[in-house]
Amino acid sequence: MTRLTTVLLILGGWFPPALAGDWPAFRGPQGNGISTERNIPVGWSAADVAWAVDLPMPGNSSPIVHGERVFLTGAVEGGAERVLMCFDRADGKMLWHNAIRFEGTEATHETNPYCSSTPVTDGKRIFVWHGSAGIAAYDFDGQQLWHVDLGAFEHIWGNAASPVLFEDTVILHAGPGPRVLLMALDKATGSPVWSKELAEATGPAHGKGPGEWKGSWSTPIIDVNPATGQPELVLSLPQYVAGFNPRTGQEYWRCTGLSDLVYTSPVVGKDVIIAMSGFMGPSIGLRRPGPEAKGDVTQTHRLWRVEKNPQRIGTGVLLGDHLFIVNEPGVAECIEAKTGQSLWKERLGATTWGSPVYTQGRLFVADNHGMTHIFAARPDSFHLLGRNPPPEATSSQETGPQVTRATVALSDGQIFLRTYEKLYCIGKRSK
Repeated sequence: MTRLTTVLLILGGWFPPALAGDWPAFRGPQGNGISTERNIPVGWSAADVAWAVDLPMPGNSSPIVHGERVFLTGAVEGGAERVLMCFDRADGKMLWHNAIRFEGTEATHETNPYCSSTPVTDGKRIFVWHGSAGIAAYDFDGQQLWHVDLGAFEHIWGNAASPVLFEDTVILHAGPGPRVLLMALDKATGSPVWSKELAEATGPAHGKGPGEWKGSWSTPIIDVNPATGQPELVLSLPQYVAGFNPRTGQEYWRCTGLSDLVYTSPVVGKDVIIAMSGFMGPSIGLRRPGPEAKGDVTQTHRLWRVEKNPQRIGTGVLLGDHLFIVNEPGVAECIEAKTGQSLWKERLGATTWGSPVYTQGRLFVADNHGMTHIFAARPDSFHLLGRNPPPEATSSQETGPQVTRATVALSDGQIFLRTYEKLYCIGKRSK
């Protein structure tokens, strides 16, 4: 039995059932960038585009897919309307859109439009976090089921962490800025189940330089700890990575060694956890804490710390003993998980914010110019398998690069790519 199969079997008790080929959350079915998809195209032209639709707004959030529906978030009217859109998977037609009106002001950066948080679905409802506009749930017909105002979240660079599902709750890491929360809400009603203030993760809303910049944009990972058989929520925060009980919010353990800025999600394996700072800060690897681990486990569990690294925004994929990541400068890298040693680096192309996703021995990642790169998941050396510009740019009428800061979604033989201008569906369905 493969490691991936084992993980999927273990997690079955905590994650909602998904149809074959669904991509229901940021970075896929388990939130780790790993897919069991088959027949995903490596190369394509304009003729391979199933459909392309114009988007009414730019955005960094990623598409999710469930059955015959594709969901995507964005904001119009300068952030006054925070929108969830639903598209027909067959032809890209927008079936409905619903918005939350926000009359307040909220800081963000020009490279991080409002609604950068990716939605998540349990197959019955879609959950979205719109920053200071709150968190909401919709049914598949677009009816808003509930909306909870969580108050203001202020940071000069905005927010981006995505909600995740666990049992009957939706869990959210809400921040960064002067208020940072880790909380669980009832999926059916939006009522609070538990809420934890992360005081050590707070920082100024408008830091003016490297000493004042602080925050985490990390999406939590929920995994079963093989040593305890219990679910564990792992989250990277300023200065440390920690494990929590997703049923109560209780912190189990923490490991220090990160900087004040964190963009990536933690990478969680059977025996090792890797957490990475942003802004060229340190990365750390730690032995997976067991039931005996309480409090600060830095001295007993940290395996390595690499002090200086490339800027990292997209999260890597852990496959066996090796982590594959694409650094923000557009450089792919393979890292030995238990030592932190870099085994190889190779420049792919433009600046890259998207996270790579894996299937069938291949890693797919879109750079910020919309070029999708496919390379082999091999630790011995870099092997490029494909490089594909945005579909319009493959035709005789060159349109130039399109801004893309989202992570691609893989579903039932197709790739879904979000640019600032369009949403693309590429390839033929497997069925």
